[in-house]
Amino acid sequence: MKHNYVFIFWACLILCACKSSEKLIGQTSKQMPVTITSVTKNGAWCWFSDPRAIYTHGEQPGILTGWVTAKGSIVAAKINSNGEIKEQVLSRKLDKDDHANPSFVEFTNGDNMVFFTKHFDHYVRYHYSIDSEEDLFGAPVLFDPFDAEELKKFPLKRTTYANPYVLEEEAGKLFCFGRWTGFKPNFMTSTDNGKTFSKSKVLITNYPFDEGNRPYVKYYSDGKSKIHILFTDGHPRNEPTNSVYYAYYEKGAFWRVDGSKICTVDTLPFEPKDASVVYQADKEKGKSWIYDIASDEKGYPVILYTRYPNDKHHIYHYTRYDGNKWIDTRICDSGKWFPQTLKKKIEEEPNYSGGMTINPLNTNIIYTSEKVNGVFEIVKYKLDTNGDIVDRNPITVNSKRDNVRPFIPRNMKKGDEEVVLWMENKKYIHYTNYKTAIKMYKE
Repeated sequence: MKHNYVFIFWACLILCACKSSEKLIGQTSKQMPVTITSVTKNGAWCWFSDPRAIYTHGEQPGILTGWVTAKGSIVAAKINSNGEIKEQVLSRKLDKDDHANPSFVEFTNGDNMVFFTKHFDHYVRYHYSIDSEEDLFGAPVLFDPFDAEELKKFPLKRTTYANPYVLEEEAGKLFCFGRWTGFKPNFMTSTDNGKTFSKSKVLITNYPFDEGNRPYVKYYSDGKSKIHILFTDGHPRNEPTNSVYYAYYEKGAFWRVDGSKICTVDTLPFEPKDASVVYQADKEKGKSWIYDIASDEKGYPVILYTRYPNDKHHIYHYTRYDGNKWIDTRICDSGKWFPQTLKKKIEEEPNYSGGMTINPLNTNIIYTSEKVNGVFEIVKYKLDTNGDIVDRNPITVNSKRDNVRPFIPRNMKKGDEEVVLWMENKKYIHYTNYKTAIKMYKE
């Protein structure tokens, strides 16, 4: 009997498309009972305009989220605790491009704002929440974030992405990050709950200035004093040794992971080499891209990123800082890209991985999208504080369509249910050519 159990265990490992970390302690591939519901049959999003969903905690708690339809309309939705979904079209047929998905923020008084941009635009667009039975948000505001002096130094005027965060310990100051002046990471701020904004400042750049180079950035805030910043040299399609870097903002300055100062807001921008290196890419280990960041109970960063030894092998990694060093865990080989490459065509986005997300209240829990039996499935992992994988639980099984870009809403507080949202792809040829749905799983 003992030999039979051993045989079954190893058979499960072989059948699993994802090769687990060498530090694996235990694993189960048995699917637990799950409830998956449809949020919309017509919605897509990218993973660099976040938070694409947040928990809200007012009189009617729930989840605010949003998407881009197949025809390019921008939609916001409130998922109430009873499961009721209320939608509002914010901008009809604005941009048929999944980069234009909206992002959300909650103020300390319970009000909300939603931000979005077209993929290539000259404005940051936003709305304020309103008290209405019909609508979630009020009239649109188009804001020109560009500062004339910054444009002289970084002469390229284009907006993409919006990432809003509020810091309680700075009197509720609102920060909104995006790729704006110079095609570089920028941010603007508001000290009056979004009624007015500063012009934007360039956050990260290389010197000499190169308008073709664009660092990709993921942000996460504790909502109190700190904004974590995870970024790369650029796009992995263009950067053969695209590496991963980390810094954080706190109290008017930017800092490395060890607490040493990079610069103040007044002396921005800084270069990638000035920040902490999370992963130094080389041709053997492969270039990289980033997927999520959060912070643990001590405030240290926890990171999800992908290595590409080649474009057909997307290796997922989980990395956490323990106060002295980075602890890095190989999660799995998730397969290749998920876009459905047309016959006789070369894939335009070979580094579009299925994606990953972290539970912001329990950073030992992550969800991945990985290729299993030819289809991208959502899988839940649990790791211990040493980075060892202790459990693997499939959420979707035997799917007919790819399940990609999972996301756990931010602004999560104690008592909020663990919810995961993701895209289900009937068609995804390109970020401008898709027919996708948004699904939701509740723990």
